[in-house]
Amino acid sequence: MEEARNVTMGKRPEPQVSMAGSREPQAGRVTELAESAWVIVLFCVACGAVAGALLPFLARLLLSLRWAPLKGPAELLTSVPEPALTLGTIAVGVLGGLLLGLSAVHDSLSVRVADTHVTLTIRDGSQEFAREEISVLFRDGKHLVVLAPSGMELAREHCGLPWRRLADALTEHGHTWAREDPYRAEFRRWAPGTPGLPPGADALLRARAKARKDGDGAEEARELRGELLRLGVVVRDEDKRQFWRVVSG
Repeated sequence: MEEARNVTMGKRPEPQVSMAGSREPQAGRVTELAESAWVIVLFCVACGAVAGALLPFLARLLLSLRWAPLKGPAELLTSVPEPALTLGTIAVGVLGGLLLGLSAVHDSLSVRVADTHVTLTIRDGSQEFAREEISVLFRDGKHLVVLAPSGMELAREHCGLPWRRLADALTEHGHTWAREDPYRAEFRRWAPGTPGLPPGADALLRARAKARKDGDGAEEARELRGELLRLGVVVRDEDKRQFWRVVSG
């Protein structure tokens, strides 16, 4: 979830930001941004249908090779007569695409922007940040990040919304949007035993590195990020690498 606030960051260099003109916040003005659930589901269903239609062809291609893995399942699949085979694989692909689409909709981010607050909604939960709680919002890769005046990270969520539209909505409501992380220069690459971390942080970063290598460890990595934030450590990822900074104060 995401939101933002107009705040000056100590004595640090001013981030490159976009801001609306000075005016008093108005509680009634609201802009809501959300990905279209129908578009997401239909795209996933279409991809599933195409994959299902191609499956019989790929199975026959596999059997034509002198040596290839999974020839047993391919022979079993192609033993089903046409058109039942192709219709069946398309149906399975559509069902798989539908389930994937519903999961993607569940994990998609919606942002509600008002002059007085920003609300982020994702996965069955919402986070609302009052204007005074937020210093700046910015894009980090595919993530929307919300920072507090102290430099603490309030939220970091995967965002599929149009970035230009989101930035315009935030600045129109008087929130601060930066082109990049104003603390980017403070991040250091983590390696086991890196000095300067608070007690316990190195162990959490080790566990998070392991979780990120596991195919099903995304949720655990997310929880460990939260534990690190409680220690005052902000983490950002670049490919398989972890970078960190400590929030002072």
